[in-house]
Amino acid sequence: MKYVDEFRDRELVKNLSEGIHKITTREWCIMEICGGQTHSIMRYSLEEFLPEEIRLVHGPGCPVCVTPLEIIDKAVRIAQRDDVIFTSYGDMLRVPGSEKDLLSVKAGGGDIRIIYSPLDAVKIAEDNPEKKVVFFAIGFETTAPANAMAVKEADRRGLKNFSILSSHVLVPPAMEAILSVEESRIQGFLAAGHVCTVMGYEEYLPIAEKYRIPIVVTGFEPVDILKGIHQVVLQLEEGRHEVENAYGRVVSLEGNIHAKKVLREVYEVSDMKWRGIGNIPLSGFSLSGRYDEFNAENIFDVGDIQQQESPLCIAGEVLQGLKKPGDFPAFGKECKPEHPLGAPMVSSEGACSAYYRFKKSETGSETESTI
Repeated sequence: MKYVDEFRDRELVKNLSEGIHKITTREWCIMEICGGQTHSIMRYSLEEFLPEEIRLVHGPGCPVCVTPLEIIDKAVRIAQRDDVIFTSYGDMLRVPGSEKDLLSVKAGGGDIRIIYSPLDAVKIAEDNPEKKVVFFAIGFETTAPANAMAVKEADRRGLKNFSILSSHVLVPPAMEAILSVEESRIQGFLAAGHVCTVMGYEEYLPIAEKYRIPIVVTGFEPVDILKGIHQVVLQLEEGRHEVENAYGRVVSLEGNIHAKKVLREVYEVSDMKWRGIGNIPLSGFSLSGRYDEFNAENIFDVGDIQQQESPLCIAGEVLQGLKKPGDFPAFGKECKPEHPLGAPMVSSEGACSAYYRFKKSETGSETESTI
């Protein structure tokens, strides 16, 4: 397929692999931020194209994985109400809460509807004025503009029965939190291309300078990822720490100016708790005062719910790049997609899900490379 096959071209992959081998003289540890990149790395067995000195670790760039436990419990409590239609993307339904998930609520008769756009939820609210319609608005900066537009559209239509349960998180503060951990061995980052499509990459400049670490904006296809790794390794070998854009066909320095304007109007930056990691200052979006009437936490009085993570799950350490899924004794045994202990085994972008699906292991799953 044009514009896709060219970024999966075996010859280009081979050339990039040879280039990385040629410039690598010592061990380097690189984190890919995005779960989509993790799945590509696993699917195409890209680590096999790298020198053994290059170690890839997986970051917190999976929105489902970092949605905190109490947000799931808040969603469950709201969705159980008879007067509510709860709307969500499908991958949130099986994320475990402290006692149950949304799929269990749906199986028990809760009116939970899987949608494909936040505007679908707005339409449902317009068509069902007797019900309170809640949209589960999660994600990084990538999905935040569309969710913000849904709030603006509900406001424009005068819908008083629409609200969002919001759990939006931001990438740059998470990178700083990871680098601040004493055990961190991260020496370079592959930044998430789709986040930078919206936000640009100006925010990464002070991080690269402060921590003296190279950051390369990277796409999701094999050629994209290997190109990004090549640029990170080249910087490390040359002693540089700059922000480079290896995804120029999509990303610009300033990002999407119009989307960022909507974000500033609808949201305000706030502290946010990340599942498995804890509270990260100024790392999330909350609805601004102008749109507070659309805040489901206030409408349904669930703001006081607080929960502790299960000590059995190492998701937090996986999301910080301190461990890999295979380091978890329960991986592929007590923890499987059909009965997950944590969100990374459920999400389509979760590292544990990627390992279970693509990595040859005791689970019996096979690597599905098409390069």
